[in-house]
Amino acid sequence: MAKPFEGIKVLDLTRALAGPYCTLILSDLGAEIIKVEIPKFGDDARQYGPFKNDVGLYFLSLNRAKKSITLNLKAEEGKIILKELVKEFDILIENYRPGTMEKLGLGYDILKKINPKLIYAASSGFGHTGPDSHKPAYDLLAQARGGIMSITGWPDTPPTRVGVSIGDITAGMFTAIGINAALYHREKTGEGQKVDVAMLDSQVAILENAMVRYQVEGISPKPLGNRHPTVSPFQAFMAKDDYFVLPIGNDSLWKKFCKAVNKEEWITDSKFETNAGRNDNLETLIPLLDELFLTKNANEWITLIEEYGVPCGPINTIEKVMADKQIHARNMIVEVDDDLAGSIKIAGNPIKMTSIPEEKKRDPVPKLSEHTSEVLSKYLGFDAEKLKQLKKDGVI
Repeated sequence: MAKPFEGIKVLDLTRALAGPYCTLILSDLGAEIIKVEIPKFGDDARQYGPFKNDVGLYFLSLNRAKKSITLNLKAEEGKIILKELVKEFDILIENYRPGTMEKLGLGYDILKKINPKLIYAASSGFGHTGPDSHKPAYDLLAQARGGIMSITGWPDTPPTRVGVSIGDITAGMFTAIGINAALYHREKTGEGQKVDVAMLDSQVAILENAMVRYQVEGISPKPLGNRHPTVSPFQAFMAKDDYFVLPIGNDSLWKKFCKAVNKEEWITDSKFETNAGRNDNLETLIPLLDELFLTKNANEWITLIEEYGVPCGPINTIEKVMADKQIHARNMIVEVDDDLAGSIKIAGNPIKMTSIPEEKKRDPVPKLSEHTSEVLSKYLGFDAEKLKQLKKDGVI
């Protein structure tokens, strides 16, 4: 059975994280990704660590199973080649600063005339409109300006960056969602379109209830450590030997939890009977729970509480994540074989579909320009002599 995007061809002009994360998603869904890189240098992320035998594993984890070609888009012939390729492809995605493609004469207004069915996706820091659209941005800046750093961490501590590059990653995910919608729109209308996704917008989109809390309370929400702002108890607790998490999302689960820990008197206690009551009486409730949980090890509490159907679990280190039986059962740890780095374990595809077979391995990361001859010969009919001349001229 063919994967959903089998036959979909993508020109990937992106680098670093947001764009490559988007095309990684499209690749796992079956699309052919042709990564267009700068001659000699390639994607900046090829130089990012960690390294194993001189292979950048950061780059490997984001760009496995893609094809790499090099093309100098500042050279006139490089621009001509890209325009010719656009005729043959379904999607072009770039994450340059807005205005860059227009300066090169390769903006959407130009490319859509060449291929009206083209889906042109742009992922940038601030988007292609607005007063700050041309400003540079990185993940840290998006997290800071988008507000998420102001609500992450512990009370009365400095602003805290989320532990992964969530500004880039959410932008990549939203760009993939937009491309999916654009493909569906094209199926119905035959028309391509532009997809414009900003890292800043993506951060605002995941603020969850922070904005409405501000409107109700009249003050900006502050960091709360590891607890939920409106549901209780919904946080991490310290057991005798380690931390574990206990997210009790409703009053029914609270009753089950009280039975599990032999504290049924809390069920009818007016202070704790409802979620609203528990939230209003956190200063009383949390010390009681802290005292209780110190009497057993974390795994003992998890086993006991789970028996009553209450969600509860460990706080895994990355080592434990990579050994977790549920994660392995879902094929979320797969391998990429590299000539130099050997076998590297990376994250699998979290989107499970009946048309996507579960495979334990992924195709390797491409070497810089590895597929230039193959792609330009296949799509544009270039022969060996033409390719040799292009290389000599610094076009590829």
